[in-house]
Amino acid sequence: MTLALAATLPWLAALAFVRFRARFPTELPEAGAEGDDADAGSPPDRVGSSSGSERGDLPFVTVIVPARNEGHNIERCLASVAMSDYPDFEIVVVDDRSEDGTGALARGVPEGRARAIRVLDGEPLPPGWLGKPWACWQGARAAEGDALLFTDADTVHAPTLLRRAIVGMRAERADLLTLMGRQLMETFWERLLQPHVFLGMLFRFPDFEKIAGNDRWRDAIANGQYILMPAASYRAVGGHEVVRDEVVEDLALAQHVKRVGMRLRIRSAEDGLSTRMYRSLGEIVAGWSKNLMLGGQQTFPRWMRPLVPPMALAGSVLMWLTPPLVLAVSVVGVTAGVWTAASMSEALTWSAVAVTASVLQFGWFTHRLGAPAWYGLLYPVGAGVTSFILARSWLRGRRVRWKGREYRVPAASARR
Repeated sequence: MTLALAATLPWLAALAFVRFRARFPTELPEAGAEGDDADAGSPPDRVGSSSGSERGDLPFVTVIVPARNEGHNIERCLASVAMSDYPDFEIVVVDDRSEDGTGALARGVPEGRARAIRVLDGEPLPPGWLGKPWACWQGARAAEGDALLFTDADTVHAPTLLRRAIVGMRAERADLLTLMGRQLMETFWERLLQPHVFLGMLFRFPDFEKIAGNDRWRDAIANGQYILMPAASYRAVGGHEVVRDEVVEDLALAQHVKRVGMRLRIRSAEDGLSTRMYRSLGEIVAGWSKNLMLGGQQTFPRWMRPLVPPMALAGSVLMWLTPPLVLAVSVVGVTAGVWTAASMSEALTWSAVAVTASVLQFGWFTHRLGAPAWYGLLYPVGAGVTSFILARSWLRGRRVRWKGREYRVPAASARR
């Protein structure tokens, strides 16, 4: 019995880690809490205060929305951004050769409080580029703002968010400010699987905000759903051209910002930014398959990258699938009389404690993300599908397929 309880320590430690050690970024303050004056920590020569396009001390902002086949999202996203309570901004939509009328829908959205909504027809994809970096780069080249906000078409923005983000960026003296918003999960599979993926990220990045400020560039991470940069900083770092062949371009851009000595900052905005990434099991599998392994490998040194996929998959199977399987076998074996209760007591004790700890862990984390806690009871199902996604992402290797395009990206060992 003592040995069985000792063997449960990894699961108990994981529960304690998630519940008491992991930290979400602090919430982005309201704009008035930091002050709107130009002296609120704005970095010199980055967000300028002398541009004629500014009103008062706030910079003119270009909001860039890359969009490929986003007909079901684009109007809601643009309408929310257009109603931003911010004095001077424009919206640039890059219709990345969509096949579902995204561009036409975007052109029909009223300008609201924006100076303009400009919809660009995306140029053909050049060799060596992936779709999203190319769309972002086109938008940045057309931008007139002193600050650039890159946001995804599946996001919805509160009216006060842009002002809060600009003031926060200046107060933090950030060259790149990224926000973590609320993840909308409306179907069974979203509520079951998204917490598994995000929990895996939390084990790698247990304190997003603290890690963003350290000196280790491999610890950098950003949320491509909301990346705000002074235009001068964006140009100085090389923009999306330096991450043109990256599948997880947001993480790579954040790494590059830290690598050249610029300032990365991460905050939460769960009350101001919401995103529904995927709407079905098929979308979840396809979406995470394209970037889980490639993105994960980028956060480790080169010598470790070949080890990351097998270790991640083995860890998923051993931690989340083995205990419920052993528990089921133990219960069946004892009740069917195949084994005596004494012979199975150790396995039964170990697996029962490990499963209970895992249920509590996934239940609490799922609730923290806004879904019912009882989904924690189904964590073995979620772990099984997540393990499949990890294996699929690993086996696909450098081959990436997304939204009707196929890419072959550089080998992880050739990356930074």
